[in-house]
Amino acid sequence: MHSILPFLLAMVAAVVLLGMLANKLRVAYPILLVVAGLLTSLVPGLPVVKIDPDLIFFIMLPPLLFEATWTISFKEMKKWWRIISSFAFLVVFFTALSVAVVTSHFIPGFTLALGFLLGGIVSPPDAVSIGAITRFVKIPTSTSAVLEGESLLNDASSLIIFRFALLAVASGQFVWQDATLSFFWMVIGGVGIGLGLGWLFVQAHRRLPTDAPSDIAFTLIEPYFLYWIAEQLHSSGVLAVVSGGLFMANRRLQFLSSSSRIRGYSVWESFVFILNGIVFLLIGLELPEIVEGLRLKGIPLQTAIGYGALVTGVLVVARLISSYAAMIATMIFRPGVVPRASSRRRQWLIPMFLGWTGMRGVVSLAAALSIPVMLADGTEFPYRNLILFITFVVILLTLLVQGLTLPYIIERANIFERLASESPEDMRKRLKQGLREHTYAFLRGKYERDFDGHDGMRKLLQHWEEKLKASDDEWMNQKTKVIFLEMLESQRQYIVEANKDPAMDEEIIREQLFLIDLEEERLKMQ
Repeated sequence: MHSILPFLLAMVAAVVLLGMLANKLRVAYPILLVVAGLLTSLVPGLPVVKIDPDLIFFIMLPPLLFEATWTISFKEMKKWWRIISSFAFLVVFFTALSVAVVTSHFIPGFTLALGFLLGGIVSPPDAVSIGAITRFVKIPTSTSAVLEGESLLNDASSLIIFRFALLAVASGQFVWQDATLSFFWMVIGGVGIGLGLGWLFVQAHRRLPTDAPSDIAFTLIEPYFLYWIAEQLHSSGVLAVVSGGLFMANRRLQFLSSSSRIRGYSVWESFVFILNGIVFLLIGLELPEIVEGLRLKGIPLQTAIGYGALVTGVLVVARLISSYAAMIATMIFRPGVVPRASSRRRQWLIPMFLGWTGMRGVVSLAAALSIPVMLADGTEFPYRNLILFITFVVILLTLLVQGLTLPYIIERANIFERLASESPEDMRKRLKQGLREHTYAFLRGKYERDFDGHDGMRKLLQHWEEKLKASDDEWMNQKTKVIFLEMLESQRQYIVEANKDPAMDEEIIREQLFLIDLEEERLKMQ
């Protein structure tokens, strides 16, 4: 343990340095991580890090999914639920089926069950990669919500496919009736368990005397409880984490204090960043052993790379076909919700953009690493090394090719030019102006009598009337502090109501709520 600990610490330090370099180069950090994983495999003498395949999902997946539910716009998910659902379920199944058919035909000895296993692994686009890449270019909120919502839900659908395919490979048979019943229980049970446990966790936060450190500690273990309990009941742990996380995230203002929200944001951002980096480096450490396993099976490295390129091509084509099929179906059956564009050309470029955003990432890697080394009868799991290698090649190619070209395509083609009716800056100004008017009306209407003859109260009103920063806070006595806290809570209620406006960007809403939390923390420190 003492010999491996410095190496693990060096891995974390390398992840942090790569993130800093990515910001400097203005590229998405998953791109550098996958390249680092490849370079790690070329370094001789590095220790072999073994992780139990049965634990890789449990260690990596729950926190990654849980954090994603807290950053996604729930309002936008509800607004675009049809297209999100179609991409998260229909497109994932179509993609997995395409991969299964092609690989079972072109890879000697590769069965349809193994093809579905590989398809379940590589079919879900990665939310972290998409978010990291698109933050360097401006895209509409609706498009961002569709991509984030899809990448969140398709993890669940693809991993259900992965689980059934794994069972078919291990048992050598597949009973459709049993699989159908099991599928419905996994979906309904997973969502139900997640919502039930999410409600219990919210009540625990509200009723227990928690502070910021304990709230954050609870949120770090809650996704593991969601996943583990659902899996023990033979349901979908992934869906339990997603549904429970969405339930809790949508109620964060009700059970978390401003301190918990502010500090928790930084803790979770760092935690997920490190987890993502470690998974990419782990696959790099296993690549030499994987390549050696391919050699022992008589599969040349060039052939394996060719298989990876073939699967990547299938994924890209399947997603492009799905994107244009979704556009055509929407134009036929629901023409009122077709994305508006300044020209017919831009309208037909939007599906191309959606089809080109299929970067794969850490979820696919975690799924591939979770494949057992041995079957229940003691025999070697068929084509495990090849599946792992193809998965890495797919991630490498999609991140490097699609990830590096996507910002250029968006800017060069002007796909989203003038799609928004109101710019984010104008929306932010409108929200701030409304908030100032609301705050001034709240203070004047509720505490008008208290302003007479009270210097502190008069300064408080003047602060909001003139919007000046007071340099002397000695006037903030206990009574004024209580009123100030009540005013901040009133501001939160106004912001929450403003978020009901369909045109309001929820990212701006969260930005304003974060500023209110900071103001409350500043006040508490006086």
